[in-house]
Amino acid sequence: MTDSHRHTHSHHHGSHHSTDFDWDALGTHLEHEAEVNRPVYEQAAAWIAERVRAPQGVRRVLDIGSGPGLITCMLAEAFPDAEIVAVDGTPALLERARARAERSGLGERVRTLVAEVPDELGSLGEADLVWAANSLHHVGDQRAALTGFAGLLRPGGTVALFEGGLAPRHLPRDFGIGRPGLEARLEAARSEWFTEMREALPGAKPEVEDWSALLAAAGLTPGGSRSFLLDLPAPLPAAARELVVETFARQREVSADRLADDDVATLERLLDARDPAGLAQRPDVFMLQARTLHIAHRPA
Repeated sequence: MTDSHRHTHSHHHGSHHSTDFDWDALGTHLEHEAEVNRPVYEQAAAWIAERVRAPQGVRRVLDIGSGPGLITCMLAEAFPDAEIVAVDGTPALLERARARAERSGLGERVRTLVAEVPDELGSLGEADLVWAANSLHHVGDQRAALTGFAGLLRPGGTVALFEGGLAPRHLPRDFGIGRPGLEARLEAARSEWFTEMREALPGAKPEVEDWSALLAAAGLTPGGSRSFLLDLPAPLPAAARELVVETFARQREVSADRLADDDVATLERLLDARDPAGLAQRPDVFMLQARTLHIAHRPA
């Protein structure tokens, strides 16, 4: 998101095996991604609001890995009595978050803090809701980060963790060029890349990705999981189509050396804006993805 997109993600800019990214340059792409996925996050925030256990309600929210702040502002709308703190390690992204909050008339309730996770969690102050969307897998020691999240919660407070789900699909299995099943092969290549990315993170520790168990190990009471579907059928609106093109361009960048030559050639055609069979023109491009939310509470 995604820090939400702080340390590295398959959406981001870098060499084929890089785990370092120019987050400032990625700001516009991160905004596109958050805007297209906003319905998912709005549904999730409403689901969380129904399950709040904090006696005082939600008065302070930490958006860990806020990126450029679109979701931060959505959280401010979802929890109108709360101060929302955008937390990220990239000052340029937080400048975007601040500007967005001001434009949205939310400047009085949205703050920004530059901080790295998990080392600087202690500087963030208490919260009734710690929101971390697609960010924990960018932290080497995920267990330590979750323990840090738990330590920030006021009695009855909630951790909301977006991790996992189903990989996105954008094209039919056979879309008329190249071998059928391209996206399945891209997913396999991305999974290999993700494993290498995780192993290269500072202080990386392997974990079984049982998020409820990890939340419980952090001293919290698991409150359930739910997956939220983004289902945008063809023909896509312009913003969503643009995001698909950006996503495939990123997949070519990080996966080209893991793919057969014919799949690379297919990607090149898909990314050719002048090609009628390319993503920019073809009528059958869609977006279908599920993101999974896990919540847990500090005992009241």
